[in-house]
Amino acid sequence: MPRILAPLLSPVTYARWLHLLIGWIFAGVMLMIYPGIAGRGLGEVLVRAVPVDVALVVLSATVPAMRRAEGVQARLLLVPDREQDIAAEPARGWADRWRTALWLLGRLVLGGAVGAASVLGPAAAFDLLVRPEPVVFGLRVPGGDALRWTPLLAPLALFGLGWLVVWAGRLQLVMAVRLLGPSPAQRLAAAELRAERLLERNLLARELHDSIGHALTVTVLQAGAARAVGDQAFTAKALEVIEETGRRAMDDLERTLALLRDTGDTGDAGDTGDAGETGDAGEAAGAEDVRERPGIDRLPALFDTARAAGSPVEARVDVPPGRLPGVLSREGYRIVQEGVTNALKYAPGEPISVRIAVRDGRLELRCANALPPHAGAPGRSGGSPRRGGKGLRGIRERAVLLGGEASAGAESGEWVLAVRVPLRLGA
Repeated sequence: MPRILAPLLSPVTYARWLHLLIGWIFAGVMLMIYPGIAGRGLGEVLVRAVPVDVALVVLSATVPAMRRAEGVQARLLLVPDREQDIAAEPARGWADRWRTALWLLGRLVLGGAVGAASVLGPAAAFDLLVRPEPVVFGLRVPGGDALRWTPLLAPLALFGLGWLVVWAGRLQLVMAVRLLGPSPAQRLAAAELRAERLLERNLLARELHDSIGHALTVTVLQAGAARAVGDQAFTAKALEVIEETGRRAMDDLERTLALLRDTGDTGDAGDTGDAGETGDAGEAAGAEDVRERPGIDRLPALFDTARAAGSPVEARVDVPPGRLPGVLSREGYRIVQEGVTNALKYAPGEPISVRIAVRDGRLELRCANALPPHAGAPGRSGGSPRRGGKGLRGIRERAVLLGGEASAGAESGEWVLAVRVPLRLGA
């Protein structure tokens, strides 16, 4: 019983009822102002007025603002669980206009039916309840005194009207989601936009992980070495390296946070339809990103930092100046940085070998370090696995996005990270 009565007592039902009655009143007004129907029967009025009214409704749907007005009203009175399922923006094309026209026509028909029932239902209940004879809509029910129990049917008439409103409101909501909500093409475009924004944020998160992770690794190693050695000159040098590394990490952090804010602002603009401003903001953010992110030319400073942390670095970079596209230079730097950071973290003090070369139209990067004597099973260094780390997963993702491949693992007493990507993106 509570399940049956709950929808009839819900405020949502009465809000939707009001929405349905607005459509009925609108249809009634259109019929009443139609010229030349005075004194004519209902059937003749409908035959003459309905085609003209339908044409007016379709014509009104061509006004872009009509879709916004209907969407706002549907959101307020139909009370959807998810407001974004019903759009509240003007029509953007003829597909939206035709869907708005169908919505208006369906709303008038459904509202007219519910409006008529809202008048006839209480009237029937009144006739059954208070008439001295069993009369419904002015017609005497056959049976006379034998049907004196008919007042008991009055609550059933009201109950039926209530559930008619409940189901009509639900049907109206379904219509609103289908006809006023985003089209399948718009939903696909919105999903693609969300995926693109998520990818941008993941890329920025990866940048932050690589930069801050490297800085913290160097800082911990330098601080530990300075405390262990106890030499004043070494301590001063370690503090200098820590200061420089921390400064670069702070710069990377500020740049990444600025880009995250720009990405958030861009997303808000995109939601309101400011496509031009969104594009300009995105291009400006992208230009700033390209200008400030380090490339392969910054690798010597990275190697000096590793050497200062106590790990000898032998590097060979066979890349002609200007040969690499900017994106490969920047991604190559991050890949090598992650390889060096892993070597410092899992095999501190062990020699690191870095090879970067361009062969057969591909950029090849190889970063290897000797496994420490206490290394565990293959695929482990220092007793800690590297294969499942976020850094290595990020390297593989970078390589795949660039159309290449990456591998990492123990080989002949060394931990080897190898990445190969084509010089021509998408090749």
